[in-house]
Amino acid sequence: MKAVVMAGGEGTRLRPLTCNRPKPMVTLVNKPIMEHIIELLKSHGITDIVVTLYYLADEVMDYFGDGRDFGVNINYSIEDTPLGTAGSVKKTEELLLDGTFLIISGDALTDINLSEIIEFHKNKKAIATITLTRVDNPLEFGVVITDEDGRIRRFLEKPSWGEVFSDTINTGIYVLEPEIFSFMEKDKSYDFSQDLFPLFLEKDLPLYGYIASGYWGDVGNLALYRRANNDILTGKVKVNIPGKQIKKGVWLEEGAEVSSEAQIEGPVVIGKNVKIRGRAIVDEFTVIGDNCVIEDEAILHRSIIWNNSYIGNNAKLNGGIVCRGCIINSAVNIMEGAVIGDKSYLGENSVIHPHIKLWPEKKIDIGAKVNMSLIWGKGWSGSLFDARGISGLANIDITPDFVIKVASAFGSSFPKHSIVMTSRDTHSASRMINRSIISGLLSTGINVLDMRVMPTPVGKYALRIRGAKGGVHTRIHPQDNRKILIEFFDSRGINIDKSGERKVENLFVREDIRRSSLEDIGTLDFPSRILEQYVEGFATSLDVNKIRGANLKVVIDYSYGNTSLVLPMILGKLGCETIALNAYLDSVKSIRSMQEKEKALEQLSGIVTTLKANLGIAFEIGGEQIILIDDQGEIISGNQLLALLTYLVCLNYPGSSIVVPVTAPSIVDHIASKFKSEVIRTKADGRSIMNTAARFSSQVVFAGDTDGYFIFPGFQVVFDGMFAFGKILEMITAKQIVLSKLAREIPPFYWKKEEVVCDWKDKGKIMRILLEETKELNTELIEGIKVYFDTNEWVLIIPDTFKPLFHIYAEGRNQQRVKEILSEYTKKIARFTS
Repeated sequence: MKAVVMAGGEGTRLRPLTCNRPKPMVTLVNKPIMEHIIELLKSHGITDIVVTLYYLADEVMDYFGDGRDFGVNINYSIEDTPLGTAGSVKKTEELLLDGTFLIISGDALTDINLSEIIEFHKNKKAIATITLTRVDNPLEFGVVITDEDGRIRRFLEKPSWGEVFSDTINTGIYVLEPEIFSFMEKDKSYDFSQDLFPLFLEKDLPLYGYIASGYWGDVGNLALYRRANNDILTGKVKVNIPGKQIKKGVWLEEGAEVSSEAQIEGPVVIGKNVKIRGRAIVDEFTVIGDNCVIEDEAILHRSIIWNNSYIGNNAKLNGGIVCRGCIINSAVNIMEGAVIGDKSYLGENSVIHPHIKLWPEKKIDIGAKVNMSLIWGKGWSGSLFDARGISGLANIDITPDFVIKVASAFGSSFPKHSIVMTSRDTHSASRMINRSIISGLLSTGINVLDMRVMPTPVGKYALRIRGAKGGVHTRIHPQDNRKILIEFFDSRGINIDKSGERKVENLFVREDIRRSSLEDIGTLDFPSRILEQYVEGFATSLDVNKIRGANLKVVIDYSYGNTSLVLPMILGKLGCETIALNAYLDSVKSIRSMQEKEKALEQLSGIVTTLKANLGIAFEIGGEQIILIDDQGEIISGNQLLALLTYLVCLNYPGSSIVVPVTAPSIVDHIASKFKSEVIRTKADGRSIMNTAARFSSQVVFAGDTDGYFIFPGFQVVFDGMFAFGKILEMITAKQIVLSKLAREIPPFYWKKEEVVCDWKDKGKIMRILLEETKELNTELIEGIKVYFDTNEWVLIIPDTFKPLFHIYAEGRNQQRVKEILSEYTKKIARFTS
């Protein structure tokens, strides 16, 4: 039997370990990861191996040669351009036509019993068998569900937490039959998980999953790399540790010399020809590569030293990684989590602070204290992006130097001389950050149109009509006024998708940033007539004459925000009598606490009733979110507002389509059904709602969420509170509607949300158990797991993407029933956690 070892990975998230080598050549206990895989294959009698290569292919070929030194026979297949996981195997088809073969990654650590998987595959007469395992965090993998017989029924590649329905994931180890090649064309890109396996499911071919015991671990980032080394040293994974075990937990390779005065406490691996001198201390979970020198009184604790490095006397390494060929001089202090790239030079008494990363060939002066990483500043050890963009404490996490790097990465994702538009709110911190963003973009040859202070919907509208490739808006975070939020938009004004975020993050992490020559530096301009163009587009998308003839009286709370720059111009065209509150820019007063917001709404309500206005409206400072006050002073927000606008839209546009999140109450469906309108449900995040509205823009009249963000795609496919307000005026005028009467016609509904804290590691397991327990019930997997008890009763469980908790939504026939549902599922999650 033959095996294909996939060894083309770059290992971006492992940088700087992978700056000069592909990911499969990163060492675990002094052996490349791929060498451990080849030893595993050999132990199961698989010695005929094909290795697929792409990134730094020579590094792999030079080390392994034809395989004879490792007791195997190796053929290589090198891709000039990436062909995907399946496309790269198709390229080797002529070597694999003689029978069943196995695919395995060359950059994951495992001791899974391959023979058992092969036997399972043959017994099931499968066309493909996917090896599965269970993990704490399934986000970076393909999640899989099988039936009792092992046949695969559903899978999803690299889900968000809202899409996770199991902790059973695809390891990338496959047993395949040669007939799979008939489903692919040569030299065309295919992916097993995204292309081939979904096709097999569609054609009902025998696609099976084998849940393997044993160890499997992705070595995908620096934390996982450290853990993989530790798991080998503690025996959690069964691999061959090089050297002779001279005492429990201490492995010594050939030619190593250890001073009789040195203190060595395992688990420790000491490579070939290492010299440990004097009273050096080397203790638990330390690995020292070949040909290293450890001088007198150096202390190595939980550290990994690669080949040919020098550690001076009195140097201290606590949880650090030192790559190949480094010189660490005397009294250097490398703290926990720090990584020193290949051939770096650290001068005497220098200090490398925790989690700092030095790219290869850096020179640190004598006595220098390095507290700023070249790649990642403190506090950015995970994903750059959260649900809405990049956020953090102003001038602590989100600093000008950090933002310049992020903006440079964003700019580098576009062709040179592309147009990117920038805008901001009124706060001085936003101004500072916006200027840093502009500098970063210009440095990469991007032409910037800066709109300065601008409501978010206006900035998004300008993106589209000015032909910009993207946009960046900076503002105080709407949910935490201590934080800055930076949002990144595509050419439609929709927040960039996950692939766009990954691209920016990869460029940021690698520092693979385009630096333009003097003559290619981008231009900065301040576009004119942006507000006028928005107002013109706004007015042409409404029946202005009908609204003007209604002589409406409205009260508006501008919340000291940007909408005061635009909305008065529009209201003049609509002929409304308006009473304006807080209608000037004030960066201090615009930041309100929850109590201040509630008090402002009460005041707005009182003014509406006193003046006998048709309605009142409160805008959040960016102009995207709204709260309504009806003519009787009732405050209408959240789900009630979504239901009211659904009713308004259906009255005016019967038979139309509307988009709402999966979290929205069923009253939306009941209202729509009365008017033969269609409800399209989507994930609860704003990006998904906007993308769905854009995808079905020809049929969708209205989209909205449960927090007061609304879209009317006839104008633009992004949240726009100002246009939503204009559309409300048009619709109530067209049907001569009194808002308070319409609100009373909506039947009562009972909906509530709660949060349940859990451990990160339990999330996937909890989702799997919940899905297993509810498989006989009516379930929906748009996002999370939604269980229907009847038409009006359901519960929805969604794991939070960024926090160790679950969101539980429930709707019932009365408040008591809602409480019962929430209590039942809160207890379930608590039980599964324990």
